Amino acid sequence: MPTLDWIGKDKVINHHKDVPYKVFERKYSFDESGMHKENIHSNNMIIHGDNLEALKSLLPQYEEKIKCIYIDPPYNTGNEGWIYNDNVNDPKIKKWLGEVVGKEGEDLSRHDKWLCMMYPRLVLLQKLLSDDGVIFISIDGNEYANLKIICDEIFGATNYIDSISWFKKASPSNDARFFSNDIEYILVYSKNSMLWKPHRLPLTQKQLKYYSNPDNDNRGDWNSATYTCNKTREERPNLYYPIVNPKTGKEVLPKETAVWKYSKSQTEVFQEDNRLFWGVDGTAKMPRIKKFLFEHEGVVNRTLWHYDDVNHTQGASNQLKNLNITGFSTPKPFELIERIVRIASDSNSIILDSFAGSGTTAHAVLNMNKSDGGNRKFILVEMGDYADTITAERVKRVINGYGEGKNAVEGTGGNFSYYELGNSLFLQDGTINDEVDITEVRKYVWYTETNGIEYKEDTQEKYFLGSYNETAYYFYYEKDRATILDYEFLTSVHKKEQAYVMYADSCVLSDSDLQRWNITFKKIPRDIEHI
Repeated sequence: MPTLDWIGKDKVINHHKDVPYKVFERKYSFDESGMHKENIHSNNMIIHGDNLEALKSLLPQYEEKIKCIYIDPPYNTGNEGWIYNDNVNDPKIKKWLGEVVGKEGEDLSRHDKWLCMMYPRLVLLQKLLSDDGVIFISIDGNEYANLKIICDEIFGATNYIDSISWFKKASPSNDARFFSNDIEYILVYSKNSMLWKPHRLPLTQKQLKYYSNPDNDNRGDWNSATYTCNKTREERPNLYYPIVNPKTGKEVLPKETAVWKYSKSQTEVFQEDNRLFWGVDGTAKMPRIKKFLFEHEGVVNRTLWHYDDVNHTQGASNQLKNLNITGFSTPKPFELIERIVRIASDSNSIILDSFAGSGTTAHAVLNMNKSDGGNRKFILVEMGDYADTITAERVKRVINGYGEGKNAVEGTGGNFSYYELGNSLFLQDGTINDEVDITEVRKYVWYTETNGIEYKEDTQEKYFLGSYNETAYYFYYEKDRATILDYEFLTSVHKKEQAYVMYADSCVLSDSDLQRWNITFKKIPRDIEHI
């Protein structure tokens, strides 16, 4: 498989391992009744902070749990006039490059910088995807080729699904030097192409009208059970099933190359009220099965998405104007993201966007939940200073409703919590950071032990984390003193399970006692897993 090399790749290819785990500090929560200082336990998150650190900090709880990821990263056009710099000379990126890549970073081309920025983020996104999950990445021609190669490397070439072309402009650019750039691309990769199953799109009103049969013309009764194969296998090879033309009364048995190449169980899928369409004049050699494919499974997804179906950039700008949000030159319309969410998520899926911008992905998720009663969750990450004033503010307006007069849009309802990235959980020497709230430490240990099972504080036993798979977990830790796993501590243990995992600074129990009570001792901090 072809690979791509660039200046700084050796510094960033495994950089995700060195990114510190930081805690999420909830600043407020929001729902239809307004702001809340108290935790309303929303599953929707808007996170302000470096998306590389945020992605790393999502891993303990969300690794392999995200069904759908959409990102709209900088296209690296060289245009630095946007509110979200579309060039990797953003001061925060330059600072990061200086720290990670070192002096070499000063000599990088903008393509080198872009690749250094994207690679570790894509690695973490791949880890967050569920086994049946998929990622959609918006891009244009500036970095399309480079993105395709590094995605092949990170996700695996066999997990490349396709490239979608979005026809984004309602009218051409008459001042274009060569061609009017009317197309953007959306690269699609699955975690495992054998497991990902996209949802088909519903029929449009136009398609429903085209395939309707108001005058009931030339449709014949047919049931595969009626035409059970009553001839020998030699007479009817491959168990094809006959179909009778109601106009002529003749039986049609398809040849090997015909469309109707299905076994009985498969042909039954294309029935609807035991009728098949034979064309307007009844002369079709084979019945048309298009209608039945549509009605039973929906419309097959295509790789050209036209603005008539998913809107365009001008439409997206109008949406932001109606939301009273300014400063984004080329936003994405929420209809575009709605289509992605419809194709790639279920009603309870988690959707992640780590380049959140104005918050279009949350808008699309809330719209979808309102339209079909779903309970999809969103996680947005935005490093820009406008994460609260624009990204979160847009989501508030979508929840409550926005616009005026004929442009008024009813609220979707819903909720979210807003977070800032806090302190690192571990210091550089690997010890626990005493400035971090002990609850965050306990959550981290629980998530790493249980692969992200929901953490629930237990007030009955101070050091008890929870039970999982018939194992009780204890985290015996105090900031101001060393803890010892001894017989006195065991007298405070009241949970009855088949096995125990106990963290402490040291242990004085004998190996035979540990074995007798089925206790696994883990030393703090040495045995705390560092993701």
